[in-house]
Amino acid sequence: MDGLDKIDLAILAKLQQDGRLPNAKLAEAFSLSEASCWRRQKRLEEAGVIEGYQATLNRRKLGIGVMAFVQIVCTQHGEEITANFERQVRACPNVLDCHNITGEADFLLKVVAKDLDDYSRFVERFLRQLPGVLSIRSSISLREMKAAKGLPVLEILNGG
Repeated sequence: MDGLDKIDLAILAKLQQDGRLPNAKLAEAFSLSEASCWRRQKRLEEAGVIEGYQATLNRRKLGIGVMAFVQIVCTQHGEEITANFERQVRACPNVLDCHNITGEADFLLKVVAKDLDDYSRFVERFLRQLPGVLSIRSSISLREMKAAKGLPVLEILNGG
């Protein structure tokens, strides 16, 4: 979206920190009227810059102990097979993220499972059944040192 000013970027950064922040507090943080702040936020939502609001959950406390990064190499790249692959991946709750990438692999998936046995079943019953898959290479996360909770809008888009 073109036309984002410093206040828009600051609002986005603040909402990424606390999506439940009341409009009055958000407006106060930037010395805006509540109406002006509300209009800015609604404009950002309507433009699709703000896609939604959600809670950040602790996967380990919920019993989801395995996170894996999976590289998939495909044998075929036809439109129908790729569309079928993408449809199945989108529908799979274990797959948090999927990217079509450059390099040796065609896709990179971020996957979660309860434990290693659960992950093994996921590989056998889901990944190996995907259309056109030639190889699957998993890297299990041993420790998460940094997990982004939002985009660095102020640092990247505002130059610091």
